[in-house]
Amino acid sequence: MRNRYLRPSWDLPEIYLYQAPIDFRKQANGLALLVEQELGHSPFSGALYAFTNRQRNKIKCLKDAGDFS
Repeated sequence: MRNRYLRPSWDLPEIYLYQAPIDFRKQANGLALLVEQELGHSPFSGALYAFTNRQRNKIKCLKDAGDFS
């Protein structure tokens, strides 16, 4: 069996891991607010933001799809 690895797109500029655990009830708007207020980044920059829960056994990601005009 051939090993398969998940790899991000080659044109993905940056990946950020938010270190503090978050409340997983937060949706995209709440995560975007964290990115803006806590990290000082624009959630529309095209970067991928990864968040974890308190037990560190789940991840939730945020990335702008780029389809807003």
